[in-house]
Amino acid sequence: MDISEHKEAPSVIDRYYTRWYRTDMKGKACEDFCILQHSNRICVITLAETHPILQNGRSIKSINYQISAGCSRLNNKVSGKSKRGGQFLTEYAPLCRITCTDEVEYTIFSCIRGRLVEVNEDILTRPDLLLEKPSTEGYIAVILPKFEESKSITEGLLSREQYEEVISKRTNQQPEPC
Repeated sequence: MDISEHKEAPSVIDRYYTRWYRTDMKGKACEDFCILQHSNRICVITLAETHPILQNGRSIKSINYQISAGCSRLNNKVSGKSKRGGQFLTEYAPLCRITCTDEVEYTIFSCIRGRLVEVNEDILTRPDLLLEKPSTEGYIAVILPKFEESKSITEGLLSREQYEEVISKRTNQQPEPC
């Protein structure tokens, strides 16, 4: 077997996580998110590769986990195996706000119901991680769905194939794709 026939091993993400997608979140065109679901129910919220933040060489000015005067995702504290004490989120709960250097602000939503386990504080000091490695070190947050909801949590989400169909239709229908 020569080297050209050797297949590359799947990444950790591809091997242990199922990718689910939420497109046009809250009716905003192209604001797409990727939810990486591990077999242990944990879900990692990331930007999908089509999200406007990752397009056209944008740069990030700031990331803010302060959602309102009384609510900061940075104050989230969990304990124990069942992650007690974590903030409970609905699918439309804002996780953070990201402002690009062109002053456009994007609200990042949880996309699923569950308990907030952690937010990625590394992107506060290194926002380039969000642009360079959105599925790994540049993730937004980790959410643990309720056990009884862990199977139904993906009902409103798209599989990779369905997501690619949406992207293909967008590209063919819009005069100016996302």
